[in-house]
Parts: sequence; structure tokens; C-alpha cells
Amino acid sequence: MLKKLSYLLIILTLLCGCGKRSATETGSSKYILATLKGPSAMGMIKMIDSLNNDTGHSVEVKILSEPLQVRKMMLDGSADFAILPTTMAAIMYNKGLKYKLIGVPVWGTLYMVGNNSAINRWEDLKGKRIFVMARGMTPDVMFRYLLTKNGLNPDKDVDLDYSFPTHIDLANAVAAGQAPLAIISEPLASLVMKKNKDIRRIFDLEEEWGKFEDIAVAETAFLGKESVIQKDRETVKRIVSAYALSTEWVNKHPDSAAALIVKYGILPDAEVASRAIPGSHLRFVNAYDAKKEVEDYLYVFYNLNPDITGGKMPDENFIYR
Repeated sequence: MLKKLSYLLIILTLLCGCGKRSATETGSSKYILATLKGPSAMGMIKMIDSLNNDTGHSVEVKILSEPLQVRKMMLDGSADFAILPTTMAAIMYNKGLKYKLIGVPVWGTLYMVGNNSAINRWEDLKGKRIFVMARGMTPDVMFRYLLTKNGLNPDKDVDLDYSFPTHIDLANAVAAGQAPLAIISEPLASLVMKKNKDIRRIFDLEEEWGKFEDIAVAETAFLGKESVIQKDRETVKRIVSAYALSTEWVNKHPDSAAALIVKYGILPDAEVASRAIPGSHLRFVNAYDAKKEVEDYLYVFYNLNPDITGGKMPDENFIYR
């Protein structure tokens, strides 16, 4: 109990010191942080709870369901800080949006799940239909890469089905038995397995990736608006410290974190949340410290499909230091 209180007090101390915006910044008195309803929000859940329990701060967290919602807030400038898949962050940067990579909070969450007990090796997938969300995005490109590395032609040896447009749609289809084999991420993988006892994990894509690439899966990007970073470096420092501390707490106290994850509507089940935390690979690393990992990770995707990074590799100004 004392440890929980100490984490809460430290995070509150960090965040209550965040400076407020000038009146020229969209007329708001708060910095807006747009996160995703999944591992990124799970990692910052203690920070979210601390913010919710105190009014003496200038940070507001918005939890969104899909990366496209975060992208919209970046395009209209309403998000001061944002979380996106790293590949999508590279696209946004290469299109000229003034956001920099501040940190990497999530390191690989994708799994192949299914109800076919006969599939244990990659060659067992030959001739099978596999459901994947979002053609050309990270799950699709990574899975195609792994198929190729394991001797399968993604366009001939398997039938990749993109019928379900969002992570949630696909997860619901898996749980209902409508998608017998699928690529989904945590925490949805744990949620699906709780709903449907016939579903199991078949492959951990991060583990499979590691068999061919000595490169960490720097899957998720924590971004900051360039104008905010330039004017208020102290706020950036405090938010980073609070986020990192929250992630540390979540990993050390998964049961307590699970209760908060349910409280804030990220998942409906505390048992599922607790089980999903280890498989979500939560670890906040400052972008400059992860510079090589980020560049190597993006370069693999760039070589596979340049469009997934926006047609080119981000330049050195992408990473905040």
C-alpha cells in the first residue's frame, strides 16, 4: 500500500509541475495527450489515474480506439502529444507534420491466434485463410514478411482476408468464430481467449521476428508537437518521467493495474487485463536512447514496402533529444 501511494505521489508531483500553455496555443489551458485504447494506455494507466484524482495539472489524456482517430487530432493540431504505431508516425512526419518522436513505450504486441489445433508450424498455414486488419499497415506487412521468411508466398500460398476494418472488429469476429485464424494484438488477444476457450496463441510475432532480425520491435511511438517541445521542454521531461514511472508500476503490479484498466474502460475484465500486461511488452524508452532500434526497425519496413514509412526514411530531426 505504501509503495502504491509513493508512486501516486511521485507522479502527481511530476505532473502538477507541468507548465500551462500560452494563450496563443489553441486557447486551451491544458496540453492534450491522445493515446490508444490498448497497451499504450495500459502503460500510462497510473499516470491517467493520478491526473484524474488531482486538478492541479495541465495535462488531459484522451483515450481513443483507433490510430486514425489519433491521426485526425494530429492533422487538426488538437493533440499536443500523441501515440501511434511507429510506422504511421514516420508517415506523418514525412508528410510534414511537425511532431517529433519522444519515446517508445510498447515493444511488440502482435499474435496469430486461432482455433485450429493442427497448426503449430508455419508450413501448416499453407492453403489457409488468415484474417488481418488494415492492408499495408504494420500487422499486415510484418506478417507478410514472416510468411516469406518461412518459405510461404503471401499472395499464393495463403489467403489473406481483410474483411474486418479495425482491431476491434477483427477481435470480435475471432471470438465469435467468424475468423478462425487471425493476427491481432494484445490486449485483444487475451480478451478473445477469455471469451472463446477454443482460441489459442499460435505465434508470437515479436518472437518469430527475432528469429530473422536482430532488431527490437519498436512498435509504438510517443510523439510531441514541435512547437510545444520547443517552448516547454520541462513539460516534456515531466510527462516522460511520469509515463515511464507509470509503466514501471504497471509491470510490477499487474493486478492493481488491471483494476485501473477496467476502471477507465480500456478492458472490461480485470483477469484479462492482468494476463495481457506481460504479453504487451510495456517498456518506456526515451527516443534518443532507442535511436538505433527505431531506425533499424523502420528500415526493415522501408525495404519491404517504402509506402509504410511514407516513401522514405525519416531524417535525423524525427527523433527528439
